[in-house]
Parts: sequence; structure tokens; C-alpha cells
Amino acid sequence: MRILFDNGTPRGLAGALTDHIVEEARSRGWDILGNGELLDAAEAAGFDIFVTTDRNIRHQQNLTGRKIAIVVLDKARWKLIRRRLPEIAAAVAAAEQGSFVEVEIPTD
Repeated sequence: MRILFDNGTPRGLAGALTDHIVEEARSRGWDILGNGELLDAAEAAGFDIFVTTDRNIRHQQNLTGRKIAIVVLDKARWKLIRRRLPEIAAAVAAAEQGSFVEVEIPTD
């Protein structure tokens, strides 16, 4: 699967998703796009999954009819995320076209 990381998604996460092709929005010059435009561009470019730390995306965007799956990490700190790599990888593996899932990242 092709995965697009939003700007706040820690790069280290890509190491846990080795069975996938991971790109960053920034590397495509998409870091200037708003969420709606970014999702449109990602879908047009054939990405399957969008990984973000923007917990408000569900409320800011109409996700109905989207082809891309969205995986939201509820924390952005690598120190916390790296402890939950198996759970995040499982959420990515289970993502289906148009799905939305939020992965809770505990602080303990």
C-alpha cells in the first residue's frame, strides 16, 4: 500500500511500515496544502492511506465518499509513538478504502 504521512507524523514510524511505500507530504511539496486539498492530491496520486496526527481532521473535513483511508495518531511525540508501533502497524494493515481510525497513544 502507498502511505502518505502528514507534516506532523514522525518519520521514525516509516520503519515499522516496511511492507508499504511511505512518502511525506513535505517531500512532494504538499506541505502548503490545507487538509481538503491534501486529501484530494493524495487520492489523485493513488495513495491508499493517509497517516496524520491532526485529531480534528474528522471535524474539519467531510470524509464521506473519500477513497483514501485515514489513520489518526492521537499524539505526535515520537517518544510515545515508538512504544505503540505494533498497534499502529496493525491499524494501517487493517485500513480499508474510505475508513477512518484513531489510534490512541497512551502517555504512560
